[in-house]
Amino acid sequence: MPDSSASLSPWIPAEASAFIERHAARYDGMDLATLDAEAHRLIAAHEQLVDHDCINLYAGTNMPNPRGSALLGSTIGSRPNLGHPGAKYNKGMQHAEQLEVMLTTLLKRLFNARFAEHRVGSGSLANLYAYMATCRPGDAIMAFSDAAAGHPTHHAIGAAGLYGLKVHDVPFDTARMDVDADALRDAAKRIRPKLIIVAGSMCLFPYNLAAVRSVADEVGAYVLYDAAHMGGLIAGGCFQQPLAEGADLMTGSTYKSFGGPPSGMILTNSAELAERLDRIAFPGLTANFDLGRTAAMIIAVMDLLEFGPAYARTCIANAQALAVALDAAGVAVFRPTGRDQFTMSQHVALNAIPYGGGNAASARIEPANILFTSIGLPLPEVTDDANGIRIGTQEITRWGFAAMDMDEIAGLIARVLVKNEAPQNVKGDVIALRRLFQKLHYIREA
Repeated sequence: MPDSSASLSPWIPAEASAFIERHAARYDGMDLATLDAEAHRLIAAHEQLVDHDCINLYAGTNMPNPRGSALLGSTIGSRPNLGHPGAKYNKGMQHAEQLEVMLTTLLKRLFNARFAEHRVGSGSLANLYAYMATCRPGDAIMAFSDAAAGHPTHHAIGAAGLYGLKVHDVPFDTARMDVDADALRDAAKRIRPKLIIVAGSMCLFPYNLAAVRSVADEVGAYVLYDAAHMGGLIAGGCFQQPLAEGADLMTGSTYKSFGGPPSGMILTNSAELAERLDRIAFPGLTANFDLGRTAAMIIAVMDLLEFGPAYARTCIANAQALAVALDAAGVAVFRPTGRDQFTMSQHVALNAIPYGGGNAASARIEPANILFTSIGLPLPEVTDDANGIRIGTQEITRWGFAAMDMDEIAGLIARVLVKNEAPQNVKGDVIALRRLFQKLHYIREA
């Protein structure tokens, strides 16, 4: 029997290594029937916890339409489908390939875009495709730093570095949580980037894309807007509209605020970039892809076409109400000094320093069945842990929570973070509250 010990992978964090070794030892000793039962038990336990017993405030998640989730299990997803719709290498695809045309048509309608590429497996891969369409290895690009919530795929440790790009920070106005347009112009003239990336892992306020577009035109750069977290709000017309405001490309994830299956998308109004992206997808990197996921995305896009504006407005209203309620409860809500609001999106940021750091605070409150994660914030405090906490309201909005319910959620959070109550003592009240919100909203039903 092969050795499944994680000790053979010393690059894995110690806590992960211990977890893997412990469970791998269990699974190595199980027969197939026991493994089958255990897999189904784990799935059921996960769904009960995360879908029904938790207040899930993680900014990178959502609850998809069950009708879309059902399509992920279709056998259509197991079939190879090389080539463009109407000209497939594989035969017998005359029904399935029409789904590709349907999804592309709906995405273009949703985002008022000329071209849409959906054959990418994630938002991270969408960013890689965008880099390949606009840059060559060795080129310079500019992206948001960690403190400005730039995504790892924009940096040396992620897709940008793996592709060989030289990454420089976009100057950031921390007082407004926006691009520092004057400093960007000076830096771009010196660096001469091929690509300037705007947005990332947390967007509290719209960004000054018009200024970025102006700078990009001066230095001959493309502009990429990473809408990984903002796709649902952009689709609902309640946040900025990147393509209309000057972005050459908009990438995004199709879960998070978008509310669909885990996948990616790229939108553009440039025929030249669309052609490059098409060739990168096929015959380049994508080739076969999961048509079940394509079908599930169709359901998600139709949800947004019908309910997007109301859903996006409620996400924002819930975030603003939650931020005010948390602040009133004594939680250290982050507000830029140059803004009179905590947020204009579905995101809320907390200063995690009083709670031992973002990762520590997230782990501390998790036993209360309240889920959120850390983020970097432009704060002067230096810590070994992340200095911020990131909250998103997109999933609780789908479960029917409204602004009037945010006081109760804030109170539950404050009991753990501010009053230092044992999270296990709060868990029952969290579950009781969640029991009142078990029906999904803003989705099309059969």
